[in-house]
Amino acid sequence: MPTAILADRAIIDVSGPDAEHFLQNILTLDLDALGKDEAKPGALLAPQGKIMFDFLVSRSGDNALRLECRADIADDFVRRLMLYRLRAKAEISKQDQSVVAVTWQDDSAASHSDSTVRDSRFQQPVFRHYGTHPATSASEADWHSFRIDNGVAESGPDYALSDAFPHDVLLDQMGGIGFKKGCFIGQEVVSRMQHRGTARRRVLLVSATSGLPAPGTELRADGKVLGTLGSVDGSNGLAIARIDRVKAALDAGSAITADDVTVALAIPAWASFTYPEAASAEDA
Repeated sequence: MPTAILADRAIIDVSGPDAEHFLQNILTLDLDALGKDEAKPGALLAPQGKIMFDFLVSRSGDNALRLECRADIADDFVRRLMLYRLRAKAEISKQDQSVVAVTWQDDSAASHSDSTVRDSRFQQPVFRHYGTHPATSASEADWHSFRIDNGVAESGPDYALSDAFPHDVLLDQMGGIGFKKGCFIGQEVVSRMQHRGTARRRVLLVSATSGLPAPGTELRADGKVLGTLGSVDGSNGLAIARIDRVKAALDAGSAITADDVTVALAIPAWASFTYPEAASAEDA
């Protein structure tokens, strides 16, 4: 039962009679589908549809929700939420000394209180602990290795905020977008991408027979840039890549490289998207 403290995370509490309605109107995910004992991914978008803030959201009591995000963006996230709150009866505050821990690969950690919830991004049992947690037995590096192996991208190590659409980072694949709930900030762009099937950039698993180069290294084939490496753990990693260009390289039998390292790319097993049947007209 590996358990690790995540020192780079922070908690924002949103509570009050209008808390859920307020968040439902601005965030990507559908809070009506959020269970009592789960944490779901979501994002606050710019009107142009790109991710400004990513997070996990869970219920922390009656009329109260908990947003877990990167510690370094928490203050900006609070300010942005305050800007959108207007007259809604909702209190927004960052916890001064929040403790976030994660346990994986063990069903015995199942939630028995508001402080432990299941991370719905993973097929395997993964639980987030807030405030109190089991004894630690693993490091943050162990956790990120597990996250990489499961194809779960996060802002910071895998992509820059304001530089990715929700589809790019698979929020559409893991319940992070409420396509049927109605309007939210950036909804028009995201819905158009969904209905037209125009999502080309996707998170892919990266593997090599030797160590991968540093995050940020370009993936190339036949002189063309396919994408960029994100999180790296030895010979395994994640990348956000143009799947139409990857498909063209695979069909041509071209080597895909990161610097001088030949890599293999794969779609995460749990994801439902596929490589396109043919390269886009842009690359024809």
